[in-house]
Amino acid sequence: MVDAITDANFEEETKDGVALVDFWATWCGPCRMQSPVIEALSEERQDVHFTKMDVDENPNTPRNFGVMAIPTLLIKKDGQVVDRLTGYTPKEKLNEILDQYTD
Repeated sequence: MVDAITDANFEEETKDGVALVDFWATWCGPCRMQSPVIEALSEERQDVHFTKMDVDENPNTPRNFGVMAIPTLLIKKDGQVVDRLTGYTPKEKLNEILDQYTD
């Protein structure tokens, strides 16, 4: 399951363990391609907290992280950003990247 998060609860939702944040927007074509990949991985992996944030409804967090293009995927481990991907990322590649940060 992918949790929709907001500027208000971003820190709380991504402070523990490994969290993936998908910065997206409804009008973004590549974001619509990325979403099923994130959904599928969220069903397969229990070791990562999958979240998504609509950049139009929540402008502060993307601005704070310098998100200039979407989709941007931010990977945090114990509250610290450990990786960042911009543009569409295939499932296999994203899975390999997440494996680097999970035990």
